[in-house]
Amino acid sequence: MEESILNSDERLMQETKADNMFAFDMLYKKYSKRLYKFAFSILKSEEESENIVQDVFLHLWENRHKIEKDSSIKYYVFTIAYNSSISIIRKKALESQFIEYLKSIQDLNQEPVDVEIEYNELTKKLDDIINQLPDRQREVYLLHKKEGLKYQEIAGRLNISVNTIENHMSRALKTIREKLGNYSIVAILIWYLFV
Repeated sequence: MEESILNSDERLMQETKADNMFAFDMLYKKYSKRLYKFAFSILKSEEESENIVQDVFLHLWENRHKIEKDSSIKYYVFTIAYNSSISIIRKKALESQFIEYLKSIQDLNQEPVDVEIEYNELTKKLDDIINQLPDRQREVYLLHKKEGLKYQEIAGRLNISVNTIENHMSRALKTIREKLGNYSIVAILIWYLFV
């Protein structure tokens, strides 16, 4: 058999699905530099671009058994890289807009507060609350809010009904609202803008 056939994406993916780390490493070597350049062209950050490459291949390895036989691995990895890069840009834009908004509404008679520190504290509190959710609620919440999956997609991935997904999301959101409580006006703003 020719080496080009042995090293084809289809063959490498078949081997990767069979838990062959050597084949997975060959996929990494084949695509990592191209993915890095692609992510860097969007993000203009070496560190974030390197993180994107690591995330793409972690995702590929963790989901190797779910990838359909005829899927294009090139399309698959570049789509993940693109979506992850755009998510980072959106997050930065939202954070920047939010911080500027908080500065604009700050009462001039009040003692100045470091809006960025308060924002970071509140997002950490929100992360802590999410991490304390029951496993399935947290999983559903993160798939919907962080990965942007629709309820139908989550139901398919987790092999449970859409109704069950809705129940998990409803309980998760209720818990988050209760635990944030009256933390501050900023917490309410974060809730409406980001949650």
